[in-house]
Amino acid sequence: MPKSGGRSGAAHPMTVTETVLALIRPKPDLDLVVGEPAEAVAAARAAVDAPDGIGTLTSYATEVALPVKGTWKNPAIGSARADIVLTAPEAGMPLLFIEADNCTEEADLIASKFDKYARFFQRQEKDTDNIEKPLWRTRWSAPASEEYERVHPPVLLVFHQVGKRPAKTQMARVADLTRHHWQGRWHHGHGYHSYDHRIPVVATTLDLLREHGPAGPAFWRFGRDHREPLLEAIGNSRRDAYLARSRKAAQEEQRRCEEEEAARREPWRPVCKDCGQKFTDDRWKAVEYTRDWTSASRTRTCASTASTRP
Repeated sequence: MPKSGGRSGAAHPMTVTETVLALIRPKPDLDLVVGEPAEAVAAARAAVDAPDGIGTLTSYATEVALPVKGTWKNPAIGSARADIVLTAPEAGMPLLFIEADNCTEEADLIASKFDKYARFFQRQEKDTDNIEKPLWRTRWSAPASEEYERVHPPVLLVFHQVGKRPAKTQMARVADLTRHHWQGRWHHGHGYHSYDHRIPVVATTLDLLREHGPAGPAFWRFGRDHREPLLEAIGNSRRDAYLARSRKAAQEEQRRCEEEEAARREPWRPVCKDCGQKFTDDRWKAVEYTRDWTSASRTRTCASTASTRP
């Protein structure tokens, strides 16, 4: 939790704390509200019945330095500092950076932070295995990048309507100013956007997050025209569908080739001269049959085949 946020009532640390709680959605103990007013019991039961949140308190870290130069403990000037970092691989969220804003900062200032994020994501360092990789991968685990698409970790913006700047206007303005960081490239033939070396940026408000939680339609992915659950917003469902179709087509093509090869080989299958039955694949393999066998060799008996087995 942000240091001294609860004691001092500092607006930004309190918003960070509320964001974490809205993402976790902790479940109350119904036994502890027995005898309380009916509306309190109903609220507690509604919270228990609501969809689960993501992670626990240990899944979240705050005020995390993201050094563009320097070290984790001593980042260079110009480095970013994430308000929240979420790591919950058990919930399908291996890594998520979160920025909270009370609608008090200029959109240009918020957008400039993404320049720092981009520099941080691009920084390469040798790990303990002496292999060079993105610096962030030396600290956090995440699925391996594919050769043809290396998407940076996602960033979530949470706007809390405390200041005078409308949250919706802030989202649109930041989206416009950071387009070069998140905009994908459309593949006409495949029907999806590629986000190679791009940052998936998602935005919501604290009110929407409290109402729907991470599993509800509270998140707007920059570049899309609708709200989605968090995991869908940071994902790429069209690309996933294309890859699934490609894998299925490849499997069907492999099966078709195997069937054609089996049909081509079938006329060469040996026949037992005693019982007249064709050899099974196992018997055929046992005698190491090849096309070069003579017709006499191809009429070996079941008994002779059995004697050649290991």
